[in-house]
Amino acid sequence: MSTAVITEGSVDMSWRLSPSKLSVVGAVARRLVPYLIEATLIPTLLFYGFLITMDLRWGIVAALGWCYAALARRLIGRRPIPGLLVLGCLGITVRTVIYLLSGNAFVYFVQPILRTVATAATFGISVGIGRPLIAKFARDFCPLTADVQARPAIVQLFRRLTYLWAGVNATAAAVSLTLLLTVPTAVFVGTATVAAWAITCTGVVLTVSDSVRTARSEGLATAIEPNGSLRAYVVRQA
Repeated sequence: MSTAVITEGSVDMSWRLSPSKLSVVGAVARRLVPYLIEATLIPTLLFYGFLITMDLRWGIVAALGWCYAALARRLIGRRPIPGLLVLGCLGITVRTVIYLLSGNAFVYFVQPILRTVATAATFGISVGIGRPLIAKFARDFCPLTADVQARPAIVQLFRRLTYLWAGVNATAAAVSLTLLLTVPTAVFVGTATVAAWAITCTGVVLTVSDSVRTARSEGLATAIEPNGSLRAYVVRQA
């Protein structure tokens, strides 16, 4: 996944035609969704199932067990370990330790909300100090060369998207906290998860839409490679 330079007229232009925004969303989803399912959806479903059939402690054990089993399976098979899985393991481990020390269910559920607030603040601060975090995350999906990243339009894009994801995290935290304070625990787990996914998906769609629009205005062609990854091309007139 890199940035190449092509000249119009020197290649088959049908090969480099930019895919639709929907296609780009699909390409991102194909890379991201499997990791989200493994690191967040499955442990959440296990937690919820054991919570409503047994109790909170068994729900925690089930979710924690899944995360570490998934991590061990990748280590034994010498397979790459996704960052989301590592973060999931660390997050649920810290939550479990603090819950066991406090014995308070509210403390267990409020921790990820506080972490989301901290994430939102980190995004906002990163723009303030001139190092928007989205510029780093972009390398995982469609990295650009240094000269392209330095373009004013691309710099402004990274700033906008970083602010966007600060807002996404702040909104998710606010919705989760409201649910935690107003509905029973069993209802909170399901509704908060659905709400978080809906907010995140909205953020992804807005991110792709703005990115594709900016890329086209800057003369960048985006191609979806056979393996599903994205590659950007700087198009120059022949």
